[in-house]
Amino acid sequence: MKQRLVLSLRGLLAALLLLAAPWAHALVFAVNEGVTYRVPLEEVRGRYAAIAADLSKILRQPVTVEPVGDYNVLRRGLANKSYDLAMIHPAHVSIQAIKGSGYRLLAVTKGYQKYTASFLVAADSPLTSLADLQGRKLGAPDEDSITSWMVRATLRDAKVDAAQMRITYTRYQDAVPFFIENRLTDAGATAANALVKAWQAKGGKILAQSKPVPIKHLVASPNLGADQVERVREYLLALDGSDEGRKKLEPTKYSGFEKYDEAKMLELGAWLGL
Repeated sequence: MKQRLVLSLRGLLAALLLLAAPWAHALVFAVNEGVTYRVPLEEVRGRYAAIAADLSKILRQPVTVEPVGDYNVLRRGLANKSYDLAMIHPAHVSIQAIKGSGYRLLAVTKGYQKYTASFLVAADSPLTSLADLQGRKLGAPDEDSITSWMVRATLRDAKVDAAQMRITYTRYQDAVPFFIENRLTDAGATAANALVKAWQAKGGKILAQSKPVPIKHLVASPNLGADQVERVREYLLALDGSDEGRKKLEPTKYSGFEKYDEAKMLELGAWLGL
């Protein structure tokens, strides 16, 4: 009798698991690596595979990585809450999702908390301040890149009307020094540290720098429960605390994640003009 009862309970449990299976749909983890760097989308899925596998266990649902290169596609997906989790390079897109679509900030990426746009000029440039850029030519990354949003906010603070300037936008940041070297623009703006260092090493000058903005945010959809959000956050913050976690981070090229105050992030959004 006891054996039959055990078998019946096992059968009932198996049936319940089968019934439960359909609602265990895959959660979507969107990943955007920016538009001004050459990152092939096909590489992105593999970079986050180990982390997605861990998130599947934590959330008890499959998690699939969806690379999203186009900012407008990313915006639509966030507005529609199509992404349960999202790794977002452009801070302005992330902030828009937090402000307008109820997403919550899980963490920011270590090493990118003080992303700063630098205004470059040639060694022999007569320009001495941002005010001198009024009405002049400026080279900058993609118009919708976080760098260019920071550039326009910084010009606004300096009372320089970007609309009255001739700004040449380029998809890739490494084209900015070319503009200045070939006298196509009077100055150029970039947030790529390697470019800034190389520019200074050649004798180029830094005219000014923007306010720092943390980029590369991880956000969670309002569709996830508070307990799920907290479990994911705890996992992310602990990743760099073990050899196993650091190995999972290695393909992403990031050293880890840390907390950031969501209210302060929204204040930066206001400065950006969002």
